[in-house]
Amino acid sequence: MEKPNILLITTDQQHFSTLGMVNEKIQTPNLDRLCRMGIRFDRGYCASPVCTPSRASILTGKLPSEHQAWTIGVQLPEKTRTVAELLSNDGYQTGLIGKAHFQPLADSPTEKSVEKHPNVRDLNFWRKFKGPWYGFDHIEITRNHADESMVGQHYGAWMEDKGLDNWRDFFQPAPGEVSEFAIGASMGQKYWKRSQSSWPLQEQFHYTTWTGERSRSFIEKAVEEQQPFFLWASFHDPHPPYLVSEPWASMYDAEDMEPGTVVDNEHDCNPPHFQKTQEEAPDFGNWHSPFGTPGCHSHLHSRTELKKEQAAYYGMVSFLDKEIGRILDCLEAHQQLKNTLIVFTSDHGHFLGQHGLIAKGPFHYEDLLRVPFIVSWPDKLPKNRVSTTLQTLLDLAPTFLEAAGNDVPNDMQGNSRLSEWTGESSKARKFVLCENRHNPVMPCAVTMIDRRYKITVYQEGEFGELFDLSEDPGEVRNLWNDPDYLELKNDLLHKFIQARLASELMKMPRVAHA
Repeated sequence: MEKPNILLITTDQQHFSTLGMVNEKIQTPNLDRLCRMGIRFDRGYCASPVCTPSRASILTGKLPSEHQAWTIGVQLPEKTRTVAELLSNDGYQTGLIGKAHFQPLADSPTEKSVEKHPNVRDLNFWRKFKGPWYGFDHIEITRNHADESMVGQHYGAWMEDKGLDNWRDFFQPAPGEVSEFAIGASMGQKYWKRSQSSWPLQEQFHYTTWTGERSRSFIEKAVEEQQPFFLWASFHDPHPPYLVSEPWASMYDAEDMEPGTVVDNEHDCNPPHFQKTQEEAPDFGNWHSPFGTPGCHSHLHSRTELKKEQAAYYGMVSFLDKEIGRILDCLEAHQQLKNTLIVFTSDHGHFLGQHGLIAKGPFHYEDLLRVPFIVSWPDKLPKNRVSTTLQTLLDLAPTFLEAAGNDVPNDMQGNSRLSEWTGESSKARKFVLCENRHNPVMPCAVTMIDRRYKITVYQEGEFGELFDLSEDPGEVRNLWNDPDYLELKNDLLHKFIQARLASELMKMPRVAHA
């Protein structure tokens, strides 16, 4: 039996609603095309609403508490066994093109990081090093978002090869460098205060173009060598800063945008850190010890700012949609579309004003935990179908292994969804878990989501969250301390404990009575 190709396409920090199929304000013709080719799952969830742990969960089929890369600034050990390694051992050409973010901006006590200054700007190193890495036979990566200074790696070499010798001028300066066309600042509070979204960097040199082009090149090489491939095409956007090349920066009119809003008094029943986001200069205390926590700052934004940011954000999505379409066209041109399992998703979601919040943080609303989730495999999966069954990025690795005809290791916490996707089984997930930790103690939150309810428990403190997603889909009424829902809360806490027990690793099989 011919082994299928496997194509995983991800974006970074994409809200689940940013598909033309469900949102008339955004244009995503190629993602809409993919929806028609397969199944759109409206309840896909990340394993963590943070880049590194979420991406490591995709690679390993394990929760962040098990694979060790539990937040940003923590390294996934390079010796970690990954789905890429297992597929490579089975004869697949395995590739990662785009964003990785498996390593921090500094060396750890036991691991060296290649994704740190000055190494990211050492193009001689990256011209020679293209794998193997985390089980991928071939990699082409870059670390930056928009004009951040962490640019370089294979993308920097590509820009030079394309004739843009002064590419450094378009990005924030690395230590000891200057930049001519960089706009504003990319760190701290100024990170969110850009006055313009149009980037002087031309579309032809943008990393979205690069990711699409290099992904197509990888596919064409695998087809030429007549090998099945596993490709992770990892797009960087629509992650902030809200900066993108033309014509995408001007594609959407800010006045037509409708960002989210905060409902009066909705945070009164929430844990204290929700309320602090609505203050001018909030004090999050020991939540910033020893490192700063994403989202633990003031989220106050004017409506005008939010509209501008949403317009740029939508432009980023439409730009990457164009490149995704070109990848689909490449598969079709090489007669590989029918034999390719395609999954499109994002590592986590994003806030654009919903609940008065921006970007991300320890706020486990659907906006942050839910992700767009589309699967396609012509002649194997149903076409043009919409499903509300629970999906999680944790299940991707075991699903890919089963699709390739491989056994799933018994230390993967995820479960293959292949028979559910094909319709051979009606057995669906009863719950998903999402973990979020940034420092050794706080904040540390774990959420369990079932078909109707969501409950969040914190490592410290007496607070928590409980939402009825059926009666309160906007999540404006936290039932955690409501005495009328005490019985429901106790029942969900019991199910939460059972879910944690069910997710424990049973690494060694029992082979005898004693």
